[in-house]
Amino acid sequence: MGDIYRATDSVLGREVAVKVLAERYAEDESVRQRFTREALAAARLSGEPNIVTIFDVGEHNGRPYIVMEYLGGGSLDGVLRESGPQHPQQTFTWLEQAGRALDTAHARGIVHRDVKPANLLLDRDRNVHVADFGIASAAGMDSLTMTGTVLGTAGYLSPEQAEGSRATPASDRYALAVVAFELLTGSRPFEADSPTAEAAAHINAPVPSISAYANLPRELDRCFERALAKDPARRFPTSAEFVAALRGSYSDAAGATGALAAVPRTAVTRTLPSPRPSSAWPLLIGLLAAGAVAGALLAYFLTRGGSSPPAPTTVITQVQTVTTQGQITTVQKPVTVTTSSPPTTSATPPPSGATGEQLNDAGYAKMQSGDYAGALPLLEQAVQKLDGTGKLYEAYAKYNLAYTRYHLGNCNGVLDLLDQAEAIEGHKSAIDNLRAQAQQNC
Repeated sequence: MGDIYRATDSVLGREVAVKVLAERYAEDESVRQRFTREALAAARLSGEPNIVTIFDVGEHNGRPYIVMEYLGGGSLDGVLRESGPQHPQQTFTWLEQAGRALDTAHARGIVHRDVKPANLLLDRDRNVHVADFGIASAAGMDSLTMTGTVLGTAGYLSPEQAEGSRATPASDRYALAVVAFELLTGSRPFEADSPTAEAAAHINAPVPSISAYANLPRELDRCFERALAKDPARRFPTSAEFVAALRGSYSDAAGATGALAAVPRTAVTRTLPSPRPSSAWPLLIGLLAAGAVAGALLAYFLTRGGSSPPAPTTVITQVQTVTTQGQITTVQKPVTVTTSSPPTTSATPPPSGATGEQLNDAGYAKMQSGDYAGALPLLEQAVQKLDGTGKLYEAYAKYNLAYTRYHLGNCNGVLDLLDQAEAIEGHKSAIDNLRAQAQQNC
């Protein structure tokens, strides 16, 4: 479309980018006027989050130009060319940033019309900024019927644009879904040998399954079926809702391997009471609900399994206001208990050569049954195998290991594990709660 220069603002001494409309377009008076009009409209978005700021619009030697902020991180197009598919969590972050910019523009009545990785620029902190609002329209590149040059980005055209209709906010959201597909898989959903064939596929071809393209959850397929719907009315109403659906589906795919919610821990000395029959469960639930001694309950969990039985221990505790099956009973006399060897658990061990995901699942199952001692070696192996993969499972495994160590009285590495889990999974209240407890008690 033109030439782009990195320049220096001689007044403010800052680096800027200058886009000059190509001479073949500048020869057309109507195109020059549209270019300036669209640039001025896009300038109204300056200062909004994740949108490239426009500083000036003018004309030099008959060629219109736009002066905008210079971003030194390249573009998502460059990222895809250099490193291929991106990790889902990084992808979702970039999509959220781009989606925020598009939703803001749409609320102001501005349609981008040419959403693609090359127009999603990165700053030095790797945050996305959307560039070139309205420029495709300014050059008459809204649809295939206007000029053949649009074929260069036919891979991101919505069906309505490919049929010759003008773009709408729904068209921008369609293009963002194509970008999302490409970031996750390394290829566009309707990629073809020729731009014309690819544009036609947007109109006629069914939406492909993203899980068939890459090792991604099937839950994502439904999100893309809606986001890439041929009928604009069936698509997500906002970009934010599309990205939220992606995140939710990706998290749902983890099933029961999600992080346990942290429970409060009191500063008491851990003791190991004797195993009780299963009929004691209502009493134990009542103890927890009534705020009885949490250490005794935790100690009970610790006896549910482990690599070696603890030595017999005598403990003295006092139980107050116990609720059992709706009835309240107050017990105030001291109780002396002598422990014996804990029973073994019947949980199925993970298979030999288990993956990190399988080890995490097995450890999580033991955590749910209260067998933290049995969960510990499984989760340590899971973290070792998943470390550095950036998968959601890595976040789960590290949180579960931190949770288990903390509840076994071992604070080693707990805070680091929580920080690493949060870096992958994002902010979670369960992580905050466990971190606060660890900071207070470790």
